[in-house]
This record gives sequence, structure tokens and C-alpha cells, in this order.
Amino acid sequence: MVILASQSPTRAALLTKAGIAFRQCGVDFDEEALPYTSPRQFAYYATKGKCERFLELYGLKTPVLAADTVVTCKGKLLQKAPTPEAARAMLALQSGSEVAIMTCMMYRTSRLAYTDFSVTRYHFAPFGEEAVEAYLASDAWQGKAGAVMVEGFCKPYIRDVVGFESTAMGLCIEKLLPFLEHA
Repeated sequence: MVILASQSPTRAALLTKAGIAFRQCGVDFDEEALPYTSPRQFAYYATKGKCERFLELYGLKTPVLAADTVVTCKGKLLQKAPTPEAARAMLALQSGSEVAIMTCMMYRTSRLAYTDFSVTRYHFAPFGEEAVEAYLASDAWQGKAGAVMVEGFCKPYIRDVVGFESTAMGLCIEKLLPFLEHA
């Protein structure tokens, strides 16, 4: 049993699909207060903050897994879009471009600590304007770093990918599973 310190339904789905028993218990952590503009630093410190906040509130009776995902395109850090207009601007930047999706995850038990930082790179074809508008109207972009949904909206536009899709979805399951088996 693992505690997923996240409210992300996508992360929960990844754990379910991998057959990992878990309970979801997200924590309030103000990512917007972080001063980091480097995508790697931001993802690391957001993950660390979530993990530490969980431990502060609940302790470590059960192993805990925390994560954060960021998106970069053309040198810009793209966090969660607060409005449809912000999501539209992020999608316009990514359309026809290379996008790097980075996930940091931390797994803690009373005797072990595992931290991973993974990157998956996508090259997208130009997004169709009608498809973008339908995606924005669906609200599926909400809560997604960079408004990216590689398992949904973006999938038909993927020209090339280097890395694991699970990383882009919020947890690098391919790296986490072997660790859990030996932990």
C-alpha cells in the first residue's frame, strides 16, 4: 500500500493500471510561491514541498509517493493554465513544436527514500484550430501542466516521442515499478 500525495486522477489511473495498491491523499502546497524558473528546479522543489507537507500533516505510517510535472517549450516553463485563454496561448506555443515534459517523483518509507527525475520529449504536428477549441470547451486541459494531455487531445498530433508516456502523464511507472519490487 502506498499513499499518493496528489489529487491527480491521471496519476491514480497510472497506479491502478500498474496494479499498485494505493490510497489518494492530496495536500495543499502553494506551488505558485516557489521562486524557481528553471523547470528542473521547479519540479524538484514542488515535489519536495508536497512530500514534506504530507509528512508534516500525517507522518510516515505508510509509504508515500509525491510528484510534480512541468512542461517546457521554446525555453518557457508552462505550468497549469488558470484560464482557457492561458491554455490557448500554451497550446499555440506547443503547436508544431518540440515539448519536454518533466516529472519528478519522490517515494518515502520509514527506511528508504527514492527520488527520480524523468523527461519525455514530444514533437507535435500543428494542432487543428477546431480541435483546440473543442479541447478547451471540454475543460480536460484543467489541472494539466502546460494544458498538455498526451493521452488525449495531443495524441493524434504526436510526430515523435523520446521517453515514457507515463512520465508525461505524471509518474514514471517504468522506473517506479522495479524500485517498488526491490524496496
